[in-house]
Amino acid sequence: MKKIASMIGLLLVGCASLMAQGAKNIKINEVVTSNTASIQDEFGNHDPWVELVNTAYSSYNVRGMYITTDKSVLDSKMSAPERMKRMTIIPNGEPRTALSARQHVVFYLNSNPAEGRLHLNVKADSTTQWIALYDGNAIDLIDSVSIPVLKENCSYARVKDGSEKWIVKTPDTVTPGIDNYTEVAESKVDMLKRDDPHGFGITVLSMGIVFSCLALLYIFFSILGWALRDKNNLKKVATSTPLKPVLKPVVKPVVKTGEALIEVGQKTNIILQDGFKSKGISKETYIAVIAMALKQYADDVHDVESGVITIKPRNTTWSALGAGTPIPQRKK
Repeated sequence: MKKIASMIGLLLVGCASLMAQGAKNIKINEVVTSNTASIQDEFGNHDPWVELVNTAYSSYNVRGMYITTDKSVLDSKMSAPERMKRMTIIPNGEPRTALSARQHVVFYLNSNPAEGRLHLNVKADSTTQWIALYDGNAIDLIDSVSIPVLKENCSYARVKDGSEKWIVKTPDTVTPGIDNYTEVAESKVDMLKRDDPHGFGITVLSMGIVFSCLALLYIFFSILGWALRDKNNLKKVATSTPLKPVLKPVVKPVVKTGEALIEVGQKTNIILQDGFKSKGISKETYIAVIAMALKQYADDVHDVESGVITIKPRNTTWSALGAGTPIPQRKK
């Protein structure tokens, strides 16, 4: 009999421990102490409210837990019955108090419990400085938060559900019943409009790109002009008698590089003027080729074919046999 009683006792202790662990996952997530334009209850009233969140990935029912704004309950010498008198219990019979993983529930404060099971008779106004959540035994403090003075419809909320950091949220960012932090997909165009509403940044960036390209073009054509200007001088230095043996190995590659730059520069200039279809060949070159062809045609300077086809004979086995000669058969 004693063994059975001890087993039951251990079972009850284990259940209580599991329940206590589940209760620790319930957090006060957001509070509004002055509500004039935020959410309304079923009767159209704007009451202060508190949001609880289940931070675990298992379900937990918050019924039977207590909410209070009376800091006197922190007195460790106060009895549980006396503490219960200064707190409001979350009633049974409301399915919304059974919180699944990461779920929220909002309770209206300063309200009449007769209006609904989410309405609690907890004193809260703009001067409220503290709110707490107690376990069903009215002894274990599950969560509490000190509240700064809030303006109308502003909330004091965790940055993310269950996080340690709190912030004051403006009326347009209050999030009753949903995650405190919501990621919004934003296109690059929308991000640009948000970060640079007047277009100054994109203007500076565009001008920077344009001027950088112009600077590169200036450097390129400066080098090209230097090569064109000093081409003849380089050749003279390379072919001069006294210095030829010494400087030729050095100057010759420079001259070739200059000639290559000149050719590239000429083709680039032609492409910029006439487009890519020109392939870097100038109109003057085409005109010169056509004029030369016409001159040769006018002077009758062209290849003259005789019109006689010459066939050279070639001796083969077939021609040696002659027409009508039977082909010898291979012996089997």
